[in-house]
Amino acid sequence: MQIVILDGHTTNPGDLSWAPLERLGTLTVFDRTPAAEVVARARGADVVLTNKTPLPADVIANLPAARLIGVLATGFNVVDAAAARARGIPVVNVPEYSTPNVAQATFALLLELTNRTGHHDRAVHEGRWAAGPDFCFWDGDLVELAGKTFGIVGHGRIGQAVGRIAAAFGMEVIHARRRAAPGSVTVDELFATADVVSLHCPLSAETQGLVDARRLGLMKATAYLLNTSRGPLVDEAALAAALAAGRIAGAGLDVLSVEPPGHANPLLTAPRCVITPHIAWATRAARERLIATVAANVAAFAAGTPVHVVN
Repeated sequence: MQIVILDGHTTNPGDLSWAPLERLGTLTVFDRTPAAEVVARARGADVVLTNKTPLPADVIANLPAARLIGVLATGFNVVDAAAARARGIPVVNVPEYSTPNVAQATFALLLELTNRTGHHDRAVHEGRWAAGPDFCFWDGDLVELAGKTFGIVGHGRIGQAVGRIAAAFGMEVIHARRRAAPGSVTVDELFATADVVSLHCPLSAETQGLVDARRLGLMKATAYLLNTSRGPLVDEAALAAALAAGRIAGAGLDVLSVEPPGHANPLLTAPRCVITPHIAWATRAARERLIATVAANVAAFAAGTPVHVVN
């Protein structure tokens, strides 16, 4: 079985082993693959694995040997799953490997916004504490989370894990779901009610641009927006304008609409906007689980019992 990974560097920059996949066939790993080279590199592969390299319909049509497409991630929007299904090719993802890490990163962003830990650390190293007259100092408001409302858009594994942590902080947790359920609210109600809005839903035609100027206008001036899902869920120009105008208190983002971002992205200069470079998933433990699960996906397919099929 010929297995090709189109963009393996972010999953394994050299600190892990590909042995679980090497045991299943002949493995070829490319660190990165430009769009113009995808077909040439993947044409003869039985199994094509990608993280963020797009596999649109026209590319899939030119992969005659492909019998399985695997995504080295939970989100699978980089693959035209319908086109693959029409060719009889299952698309599989890795649904649970990063759940504790993304939940942890969500609160790292929130705590940076509410406690301003990095800002105060820099101030101390700049000598401001040593030069001060008091035993402590702080810049701006420090915000207590207990008693506030934490709103989660999405109710999958990550959303549920985030909700448990929010509850441990003493916050009231509300969810907006695609299907009405006891205890859930509409998306608009969540934006209007929550002190923290956290996005944990997949990117789709329905959710692209979910956070637009209108919904930002529903939020409290003291509320925070967090996004550790997919960048295109947010209208970035609208969010930058809301932050500049002080219409919301801040934003914490691990994802942007284009990654890496262009220098003109308005969020790079927006006030009260904490941005990390899509690292919520990237602990060593999570990446080890990712490789193990991808290998299990391929093995299950080879055995005739595919798992984690999304199409």
